[in-house]
Amino acid sequence: MRHLVIYAVLVAALGGCTWVKMAPGGAAVKVAAAGQDLSSCEKRGEVSVSVRDRLGPYERNNIRVRDELETLARNEAPGLSADTVQPKGEPDDGEQRFLAYRCIGAAPANSAAAGAAATDGPAETYPIED
Repeated sequence: MRHLVIYAVLVAALGGCTWVKMAPGGAAVKVAAAGQDLSSCEKRGEVSVSVRDRLGPYERNNIRVRDELETLARNEAPGLSADTVQPKGEPDDGEQRFLAYRCIGAAPANSAAAGAAATDGPAETYPIED
């Protein structure tokens, strides 16, 4: 019985751990929403990442797994000269694929829609022209 309690405490403690750390280049990589139009960006490739989603019979927190997958994808993007990643699909058994894009100098296509939504309040916004 004592071993069962120790095992349960150990699994609960490890469940809160984050094993994936952000690499220096990954911090500058943006994450686009799954449906966001990135047609103005240059596609640089695909990234496949994976983490453990279970520890024995214990299933890890889904949000932590997603966060670690996103961090891994951001860490891989600079190797493809990409500055933006976008999930290609939902995570499956601790694995997920991301599309990598280079968007420097190109605004995502739906940023204009976001700017229009911001003008619904009392303030108005205007684009800055160089």
